[in-house]
Amino acid sequence: MKNFMLIFFGETGEYDKLSPEELQRRMGNWGAWTQKMISDGVFVDGKGLTTNSRTLTSKEGAAVDGPYLDIKESVGGYYIVKAETIEDAVKIARDYPDFDMNGGGVEVRECMSGAEG
Repeated sequence: MKNFMLIFFGETGEYDKLSPEELQRRMGNWGAWTQKMISDGVFVDGKGLTTNSRTLTSKEGAAVDGPYLDIKESVGGYYIVKAETIEDAVKIARDYPDFDMNGGGVEVRECMSGAEG
């Protein structure tokens, strides 16, 4: 089995607009999805990300605060899952709970292993 990163993105600030009840419902959906992956033996790791960030554009360049007001989408978190193929990882990602949010999506990327990474 290989490791794949599911990178979650969506429109910046969407969760800030949710009522406490809607936020609780969504967190329950995330918990259920995570538990399903754990039960299926494919969950490796995962975290949500804060908006506290810096961006480096070159080795000599200064770190720039982010996220930027001019971007519409931002990365909100990631999971690492185990799957045989990228198609299998995409099947896991199809249950992503925030597809219905503005700009909500998942990028699926294979992780390098061994000497590659």
